[in-house]
Amino acid sequence: MKDTLRVYADHAAVSEALAESITEQTATTSAEGFFYLALAGGNTPRTLYELLATNFRDRISWDRVHLFWGDERYVQPTDPQSNYRLVRECLLDRIKIPSSNVHPMPTDFEDPDDAAKHYEGVLREHFSTSWPTFSTVLLGLGADGHTASLFPGSPALEERKRWVSSTLGPNEPRLRLTLTLPALAHAKQVYFIVTGADKADAIRRTLTDGNTPAARLVAEKPNAVFWTDAEASRYVRHDSISS
Repeated sequence: MKDTLRVYADHAAVSEALAESITEQTATTSAEGFFYLALAGGNTPRTLYELLATNFRDRISWDRVHLFWGDERYVQPTDPQSNYRLVRECLLDRIKIPSSNVHPMPTDFEDPDDAAKHYEGVLREHFSTSWPTFSTVLLGLGADGHTASLFPGSPALEERKRWVSSTLGPNEPRLRLTLTLPALAHAKQVYFIVTGADKADAIRRTLTDGNTPAARLVAEKPNAVFWTDAEASRYVRHDSISS
């Protein structure tokens, strides 16, 4: 159980513990090569990124880290809804990382599907394996159980060949790009960061009922870890979760 669900007092404690874990992983991996990190969007990881850019900045060899994105809204990089903008403001502007190590999802193609194909090409330049093998993938969890931009009922959930797909968010005309389930599942480590009472039912359904997009990823990646606070995990019986 403890390897599946790690519960901390609050959001700040979750972020601190996860920052420590990522920092330790970068030290181990970068000694042998590069650390390939796929970043989560949304507001939940903001504190984590700020910690990596401040308290943990000098413990990380940023020239040995490559940053990718798990999903992106199809907006300009300066748009307030851009996941890239969030990371740039919280992390990139505060650290010394080579620009060649930063790989945001492109949003300037007329056809988002062409953008998805282009990003898959970027990934293939770094991974010669049949699927990308990120060192760690960071993911959020929506109240509806979605992760990355893989939403309930989305055709992107059924994609088994492509690494990256264009998709639509629920009840919105705005397109998105997302890594597909197999692309996420082949990462060496998958970390969900889930905090707040509004996520409690989603994490319960994901870990016990198995009927969310995130649950489908967990089925393919059973050693995925959920880093949560007490509020988010309040409906989950810890002893009912298989590690």
